[in-house]
Amino acid sequence: MEQVRQQHPQAALISLEAAEVSTRGGFACLFSTSDEFETALITERRAQGHYDRGQDRWPLALFVACAVAVVGTVLLFG
Repeated sequence: MEQVRQQHPQAALISLEAAEVSTRGGFACLFSTSDEFETALITERRAQGHYDRGQDRWPLALFVACAVAVVGTVLLFG
């Protein structure tokens, strides 16, 4: 009967240690540096389509609009 009592606390201690190891593993970081994290983040976002090439037209359109405004101002006051 005494062996059963001694084994039960030992089993509880082993179970607690296993839970501790499991919990600590959950907090481990997958990346060793912030550069690795940022590279993985950008790669994932590109795969999801966040950096779409269709947005490259906006800077060109704004440049053309500003150029037309400058030419219009020069012709108006020139």
